[in-house]
Amino acid sequence: MPKPFAAFEWIIAWRYLRAKRAEGGVSVMTWISLIGITLAVFALIATLAVRAGFRAEFVDTILGANAHVTVYQSSEITPNGGASRVIEDYDAVADRLRQIDGVTRAAPLIRGNVMANQADRNTGVQVYGISLPDLLTIPRIAAPEQSIGAISDFEQGVAVGSGVARELGLGVGDKIKIISPNGARTPFGTKPRVGAFEVVYIFSAGRYDIDQTRVYMPFAQAQEFFNREGVADEIEVMVDTPEQIERFAGSLMTAGGDRAMLWTWKDASGSFLQALDIEDNVMFIILSILVLIAAMNIVSGLIMLVKNKGRDIGILRTMGLTEGAVLRVFFICGAFTGAIATALGVILGCLFALYIDPIFGFVNTVAGGGVWDPSIRGIYQLPAKLELEDVLSAIGLSLLLSFTATIFPARKAARMNPVEALRYE
Repeated sequence: MPKPFAAFEWIIAWRYLRAKRAEGGVSVMTWISLIGITLAVFALIATLAVRAGFRAEFVDTILGANAHVTVYQSSEITPNGGASRVIEDYDAVADRLRQIDGVTRAAPLIRGNVMANQADRNTGVQVYGISLPDLLTIPRIAAPEQSIGAISDFEQGVAVGSGVARELGLGVGDKIKIISPNGARTPFGTKPRVGAFEVVYIFSAGRYDIDQTRVYMPFAQAQEFFNREGVADEIEVMVDTPEQIERFAGSLMTAGGDRAMLWTWKDASGSFLQALDIEDNVMFIILSILVLIAAMNIVSGLIMLVKNKGRDIGILRTMGLTEGAVLRVFFICGAFTGAIATALGVILGCLFALYIDPIFGFVNTVAGGGVWDPSIRGIYQLPAKLELEDVLSAIGLSLLLSFTATIFPARKAARMNPVEALRYE
């Protein structure tokens, strides 16, 4: 007795697949199923690659230009009845934080929301007071995608985001006026504090909201400008495993002191990342349904093939071909269609992910520009990242659905009565 999937079964299946339409061979439905599965697998891989790339780029811009966790102090009532959240012994606290295993950086900061002005242009900005050595440890600022000027001259001026520079029409060497509403108190009310600083460095961190609002000022100047002499507002900390920031919480709280509070990057962006994860799952389900619909066309194609090949099936059965052999012949026909379509879809999806920049550039040109709005999406371009897990899940899903859809018409062919098949021949 021949083994399952013997050579003659493959030969018969191949002859059926090669047969011309007039000879009762591959039907139009089979071609439709092949094209449908190809496009569905392509869409699935392309979508998963774009979502993975978007998440990776979004997280990288967050972690590359922001603290992984910010340590600050809870409010304390001062003798004059006010509330204070500043850190007085910030150098000692920063030293204790740096000694924690896994902490790569602890930098005292002064922060303030102010108005920036140049000539007749105004915009709201966030000023970060920081020392030059600490600024050099921020990846997306020290080594940005694009920059103008020299970061080594930071102590002689300020560093501004490319969006701020564009909004105010600034270039390296120009003066930017910083206006804080919390200035000196006079008998006539609070007088805004105004300072003019030279722009020595313009950076593009790759994230729209950072480039559009961020200004870095030397730490000592920021202390003086914001009336923070001898204190810091907070300490930003970076760790070697930011995705596992929760495991550092206890050590950071202990090192930060009795009134220490933490604000992690997941607290700031966690809801958005969760929304991305939910969207990934929903998109996978929707595109899986498309693959299923395309695979269902295999059923139609094979049923038509079985009907056209009824006489051949009857002859083969009378010659001694078993039900199992007939089932495997038609299973090979359907599975081969699904496998070829899956392979083509994988190739198209991977090519799309690898060449997404020129493809998206072409689409943007045809649409007249403005397809991607960084002010909404945060990053400047559509990214894509091929991950082996995504590709394998798309392949597995497509093959599973294709093979499963093939079983029903193959069983119908195997159970065909040879007498009934040859009755009218």
